[in-house]
Amino acid sequence: MIDQQLTSETSEVISSPETISTTLRINGQTYTLDIEPRVSLLDALREYLHLTGSKKGCNQGACGACTVLCDGDRVLSCLSLAVQYEGREVTTVEGLATDGKLHPLQAAFIEHDGFQCGYCTPGQICSAVGMIHEFQNHLPSAVTSDIASENIEFTDEELRERMSGNLCRCGAYIGIRKAICHAFEEVSR
Repeated sequence: MIDQQLTSETSEVISSPETISTTLRINGQTYTLDIEPRVSLLDALREYLHLTGSKKGCNQGACGACTVLCDGDRVLSCLSLAVQYEGREVTTVEGLATDGKLHPLQAAFIEHDGFQCGYCTPGQICSAVGMIHEFQNHLPSAVTSDIASENIEFTDEELRERMSGNLCRCGAYIGIRKAICHAFEEVSR
């Protein structure tokens, strides 16, 4: 009798929530999904929309492999609920290229061997795009010496600090850094 009570109670506890309809704007296209409210943005992208560029690394927000852009800002999609982004513009690595032409960071990663296995590459690229956006908006980092300055110098220390949330198991950091510096110079002209 105790086993039956536990089974009955357990089935109530693990019952899944109802789905809700949410409309997401991803890479310039609008999608309406019927999903559970607890579905992460990463899972919505990968499992519902089949946009598999963003990777599930740690699923805890520690590695940065899932980084996407939301209204130009970096977001860890594994820690974000999809329903939070209704009405906002989400850009994945697939959405960075325009008219068949690679984004300058995508091209720079190829030119400077900014990847080995490639697993972290989409998150690295999206994070770097967001980082450049931060520089263009004069946003300081933890290592910025004068946080009131509107002319933050793009130093190696700034680059390392701002990209510290994106890990590469292969250790391709030299190529990643070169690619970001190259692209930063190109978009800053």
